[in-house]
Amino acid sequence: MTKGARKILLMGLAMLFVCAATAFAQYDYIDIRNPSLKKIPIAIPNFRVSPADPVLSLQTSDQVAGYLDFTGFFKIMDRGMFLMDPNQPETDQTTVKFQNWTTIGAELLVTGNLQTQDDMVDMELRLFDPFKGQMLMGKRYKGWRKDLQQMLRRFCSEIIYLLTGNWGIFDSKIAFVSTTTGHKEIFTCDFDGSRPQQITRFKSITLSPAWGMDGKWIAYTSYAKGRPDLYIRNLSGNRGSVVSKKGLNTTPAWIPGQFKLAATLSFTGDQDIYLLTGDGKIIKQLTDNWGIDTSPTWSPDGRKMAFVSNRSGTPQIYIKDIGSGRIERLTYEGKYNTQPNWSPKGDKICYSTIESGEINIHVMDLKTRQPVRLTYNAGKNESPSWSPDGSLIAFSSNREKGISRIYVMTAYGTDQRRLILMDGEQFTPSWSPVRTDH
Repeated sequence: MTKGARKILLMGLAMLFVCAATAFAQYDYIDIRNPSLKKIPIAIPNFRVSPADPVLSLQTSDQVAGYLDFTGFFKIMDRGMFLMDPNQPETDQTTVKFQNWTTIGAELLVTGNLQTQDDMVDMELRLFDPFKGQMLMGKRYKGWRKDLQQMLRRFCSEIIYLLTGNWGIFDSKIAFVSTTTGHKEIFTCDFDGSRPQQITRFKSITLSPAWGMDGKWIAYTSYAKGRPDLYIRNLSGNRGSVVSKKGLNTTPAWIPGQFKLAATLSFTGDQDIYLLTGDGKIIKQLTDNWGIDTSPTWSPDGRKMAFVSNRSGTPQIYIKDIGSGRIERLTYEGKYNTQPNWSPKGDKICYSTIESGEINIHVMDLKTRQPVRLTYNAGKNESPSWSPDGSLIAFSSNREKGISRIYVMTAYGTDQRRLILMDGEQFTPSWSPVRTDH
């Protein structure tokens, strides 16, 4: 089977077999902009598997529960509460006893029916509203058993899209720096910290990973040749380029949806930000100031760029309108504000602040211009990076024994937990874009 045919089998055969299209507009369960978001109680009983396979039944339902729990939107209900025969899983409209689920307070219900044959699996998954006695969504997936995880994530993405209007995070990855090998190298992992993969093998200092072009490209700085050069690399092949001008070549930031990026270069003697092609060629200079300008981040439409500058005497965050050239200062509270990251919705910027000897993550609403602190009394918290749907923030913290690790929290600072389990230290997370061709 060709690679293209296999892709069609895995993704194209994720077929909708029931779609209550008229009901979609009636359901507005989750507003990810709501800081007092109530978690939705969702029941996910063991899936039915034919021929009977108790291990696969539990494994698949647990995976769906884990993925949905990770988002922070749901309260996964204890299966010990379920008023059903675990040996007779309910799967469709005719077999689901809605009253049993409303009695225990389940506002959503996920059921699954899998049929396996050799290395193939044919799976039907459904989402119900028990209180209305309605099925909100039904999907059928058919493919190789080894790709079962991919199908389950696809279904979870469909759930999040139905309930929020966003495709969620399940197809995204996180790039980060780790010292697992004894050197600072770039790694990537899935959205939940699983399947870490080493990307660079320079045996040197490699820093500041940045995703671009729908997760197909990545840029970073490495001292592999004894100086801070900028590497631009296609992850699916050997294509790429290196920017090795005199001085610093650092802090890359891709323009969303474009094969262009900004980076800090100092070949003139000053640290300024330049716009580069995806091949590393300079298009134009974006900042020109006596101070240090660094750490660019782009608005989702690419029309504005936030960056860090000490032109006022201390590192602060500024915003430049690319069309007009107008620059305005964003941060005024605190003497040291760095590492800005523009939200995918375009309405907020998160960043790191040093105050009273502590380093914490703040988020600024661009309408009110009021900063909100998200981390408290938990070591040094740095390098925030938004998830592609704007609901979560990854960051690094040394809150555990002074060792830097990667953590994740909601956009409002709740549900803070460690993300990646690896030896050494991990820092500078960068969350990738997510596919939208579902």
